[in-house]
Amino acid sequence: MAQLRIALAQTNPSVGDLTANADRLVAWTRDAAERGAHLVVFTEMFLTGYPVEDLVLRTSFVDASIRTLEEVARRLEREGLGDLPVVAGYVDRAGLAPRVGQPKGAPLDAAALLYKGEVVTRTAKHHLPNYGVFDEYRYFVRGDRLPIFRLHGVDVAIAVCEDLWQEGGPVSVVGQAGAGLLVVPNASPYEKEKDHVRLELCERRAREAGCALVYVNQVGGQDELVFDGDSIVVDGSGELVARAGQFREELLVVDLDDLPVSDAAPGTYPHDAGDGSTITVERLVLSEQPVAPYPAEPRTPSSIAKRLELHAEVYSALVLAVRDYVRKNGFQSIILALSGGIDSALTATIASDAIGPSRVHVVLMPSRYSSEHSVTDAEELVRRQGVNAQMVPIASVVDAFEKEIELSGLAAENLQARVRGMILMGLSNQHGHLVLTTGNKSELATGYSTLYGDSAGGFAPIKDVPKTMVWELSRWRNAHSDPQFLLTAERPIPENSIDKEPSAELRPDQRDTDSLPPYEVLDRLLDDYVEKDMGSQELIAAGHDPELVTRVIRLVDLAEYKRRQYPPGPKITPKNFGRDRRLPITNRWRETTTG
Repeated sequence: MAQLRIALAQTNPSVGDLTANADRLVAWTRDAAERGAHLVVFTEMFLTGYPVEDLVLRTSFVDASIRTLEEVARRLEREGLGDLPVVAGYVDRAGLAPRVGQPKGAPLDAAALLYKGEVVTRTAKHHLPNYGVFDEYRYFVRGDRLPIFRLHGVDVAIAVCEDLWQEGGPVSVVGQAGAGLLVVPNASPYEKEKDHVRLELCERRAREAGCALVYVNQVGGQDELVFDGDSIVVDGSGELVARAGQFREELLVVDLDDLPVSDAAPGTYPHDAGDGSTITVERLVLSEQPVAPYPAEPRTPSSIAKRLELHAEVYSALVLAVRDYVRKNGFQSIILALSGGIDSALTATIASDAIGPSRVHVVLMPSRYSSEHSVTDAEELVRRQGVNAQMVPIASVVDAFEKEIELSGLAAENLQARVRGMILMGLSNQHGHLVLTTGNKSELATGYSTLYGDSAGGFAPIKDVPKTMVWELSRWRNAHSDPQFLLTAERPIPENSIDKEPSAELRPDQRDTDSLPPYEVLDRLLDDYVEKDMGSQELIAAGHDPELVTRVIRLVDLAEYKRRQYPPGPKITPKNFGRDRRLPITNRWRETTTG
């Protein structure tokens, strides 16, 4: 039996920044070498970032990916790191002849083994996900090779992300061919309460493959997606050995003992993948001699990072999403409308925790219908958090519009929201701020927002957060903090913003319940209709009021054109408005409550 020390590089790459990602690969490999690692495993498509979407259809981008991979292999050797094997993800191409229905250039979601200045072997994802947020049949062709390389006497196999989630394929072949360790680079997006699903998956696949398993996951924000890390190591019996933290970069170094020493002959061997395809195993040898026995780092409770509870993980995801959207897109500051209500209060707090209150700008824009507590609650948040604040009353601006054009009812209400949106966008243009919108998922679902008004902006932090969870997250944040949050104020959200009845304040004595059912009722119905895709009959059978089902379905269906024009925001539920849920705007299908 043999030992290996594995370094899991739970990292935060930037899509398209191949040079910076390569620099990071070298730096993290150096750290791993200093900690005595025998193998470093980076995440899926680390050199290019993930997901790169239609960039993979450009020949220039794929060429740059391949060139960067080869250059970084040589650079590792030049910098004295060539003897430490590195597994890293990138984009390759299959070299297939063009044909109808195949992605241009036949790109591959690939991983490579770098060693002694060379790209020793390459592989590619076999199972291509085509559900939820994934479109990988659009972008990639399937891989059909499984490398198994011998490292200090231990056979190590490489599979990529989805190959772990599907039956058959590489995991099945590893079980047939035999290996002492399976390493899996991943870019698995976050959604709430997903961590236990990953752990159960890793435990089951390790038992199926008959070997220890190393699952390395990306961390960071990328447009609508958040990656939470949560990298995992299990032994051949499926027992958890080590686990990285959530929503933070980490080099997790793990000693694996009692790994089998192999004497299998090098060469290529076809195997039935159990999914109607054949996978060719490519066996190669880096080093035959096991490492001399060494004292392993002791396994302690800290080797398995504590899982965050629900509200902590959701809030951390939103903070990381905002922080990375600002950083990766080159913004220096954020601006948003602060109304004194709970949605803008939570959004401002997320922004302050993400980039620091000194870089957050809020604008108070009272109208003739704004209540006194709206202004005082907003001012109290400014006092507690120390954000930059500006007061811009809009009554005279609205009056100027109304002198030139006659509007009444809903059109007059929406005018106020559009004036506020215009002011925010003007300040954004003047000072370079990123405008955050403050709408929540319940409002987006039912169309309870104003196009080109409160929907105007560049990023929408809580667009996938139902209203009931907005309150829950606000109460949680007032009771908790985290070293990664940059806002140090205690109880940063005024209690009155949390406790008062929600209102858009666009007409006298307006309440959200004038137009919508109570949010605790609405959110349960929206969860079943939007996230679970229940039809009207199923909704009624699930116990929802038939009249409310008809009303809410109509609101949701008619608001599709608004959602299509809403800014991107982080996905935290199983189905968000955006990459997850794609319905036609022009659509005559309507659910009915009758058979």
